[in-house]
Amino acid sequence: MTADNSGADDAPVEVELKYRMSAPAVGDRLLALDELAGLAARGLVRTLEIEDRYMDTPAGELAAAGYVARLRTGKGAMVLTLKGLKRLDDGGVVQRREELEGPAVEGLTAAAWPSSPARDAVLVIVGDAPLEEVLRIRQLRRKRDYGDNAAVVELSVDNVEVLRAGVVVERFAELEVELRRGDEAVLGPLADLLAEFEELIPASSSKLERSLEAIRLAPDETPVDVTPAVPAPRLVVGKTPGVSTDDRLAEAGRKVLRFHLSRMLLREAGTVEGVNPDELKAMRVATRRQRAAWRVFGSAFDETATAKHRRRLRAVAADLGAVRDLDVMIENVESYRAGLEPDEGGAMEPLLAVWRANHDAAREILLGELASRRYQRWAESYAVFVETEGAGVRAPGPVEPHRVRDTMPSRIWAAYETLRGYEPVMRWADITTLHDLRIAAKWLRYTLEFVREAMGPETTELIEHVVALQDHLGWLHDADVAAGLARAFLTTHTGSIADGEARAIGRYLADREHELARLRKSVGTTWQPLVAEPFRLMLGRVTASL
Repeated sequence: MTADNSGADDAPVEVELKYRMSAPAVGDRLLALDELAGLAARGLVRTLEIEDRYMDTPAGELAAAGYVARLRTGKGAMVLTLKGLKRLDDGGVVQRREELEGPAVEGLTAAAWPSSPARDAVLVIVGDAPLEEVLRIRQLRRKRDYGDNAAVVELSVDNVEVLRAGVVVERFAELEVELRRGDEAVLGPLADLLAEFEELIPASSSKLERSLEAIRLAPDETPVDVTPAVPAPRLVVGKTPGVSTDDRLAEAGRKVLRFHLSRMLLREAGTVEGVNPDELKAMRVATRRQRAAWRVFGSAFDETATAKHRRRLRAVAADLGAVRDLDVMIENVESYRAGLEPDEGGAMEPLLAVWRANHDAAREILLGELASRRYQRWAESYAVFVETEGAGVRAPGPVEPHRVRDTMPSRIWAAYETLRGYEPVMRWADITTLHDLRIAAKWLRYTLEFVREAMGPETTELIEHVVALQDHLGWLHDADVAAGLARAFLTTHTGSIADGEARAIGRYLADREHELARLRKSVGTTWQPLVAEPFRLMLGRVTASL
């Protein structure tokens, strides 16, 4: 079913929010909510196994007309959907596409399918031409409806496998919110809510487009190999980025990007091997530093010329983060149950089994990305970019400040002002606000670190204070996520686990909530030094040294 927001003579339009989901756990957390942006849950989570076959004629007549035919099998029934390939929107987070549906039966001749608007539209385009399978997608879909008196939306979490000739060539996870009834204005608050989850990345393309790209890039009739086909490019760097006060801002940024890209690539083999989790942790940290560098120095570069590097870096960072976050959650539970009696520790196994499965799924996505040709091409072109002075630089005006000594003091103080802006609300700050504060602390830390060599030795002490707050808020965030995931597990698995297992997992949930409360109460011990006069005086001295 789709929301019919079109005119009388137009085909129904599918209206939805679509996100690439880097961490499967975020889907569990959202599906466990009984309220979503003011919409109440309707019923429990439903799980479906779906197989989609995308069809066209050998000559590609449907694609040429701007459509694709999809045969979906699930629950023993088959549905034909004629989907428009062109988006009928402004390219934002809300996606609109033309869509017609009808019943179908086995067979690749459209005339043999039951009459429906979808079947009839296919016949108009292809006539009696035979159809053939373009690609096949398998999905494990978990979905739940939310609504009020005026509107209903369907939240779905999809684990997707793309197949060619029976071989899986790509795996990925997506989250969708489809408008089932009502005005699409209801999607606005939902988009605002989902924007708060860094694990969700707005999807600019459809599953079909992403799947076609995966098939185009995959080797012929071979599964995705988790070993990179070509060695990662090597960058020669020193022990530090080497930023100086006389550097142009763009070239200072290039030094920082080159330094951390080198560290990222050096950890790639260990991340693929998967023996030492510190390799993946270090690779993720290196991607974070690069993303921070783009934020600090990005205005010195041409946004269009560098967009591909930023976009792919963000995707790689999300894939690494999905695995690393689950590493942390699993390590936490293992540490917790090490202090329990054997029977009670064993009762934690159902929770761990789900988290390990999510971890394995996230790792498969990561390995597929690192082995893909698109990643290899990007790493090679990105390495060339960070090695080439002047590449992608935005030409500054004749009197525009463009050196480290002229521009970084204001950038450092702007980062500090953002952090200090939280001072009036610290006494009653909720978890979301504290999460935003952690991000603000991160940006101040990285901004200081990037130009540490160009400033005085007091910079190290400043950074240590910021790190103390960031670490405290990081532990708080981990406790909040673990509690949310444990609560989601208990909500969605009621009746499918033993009472003893439910009690043990419930005690773990209570432990995480207690830890969350403790960290929230004690955050002032790491916050106060940052807003005290000695910190500000020290910050003034180091920025004056530039």
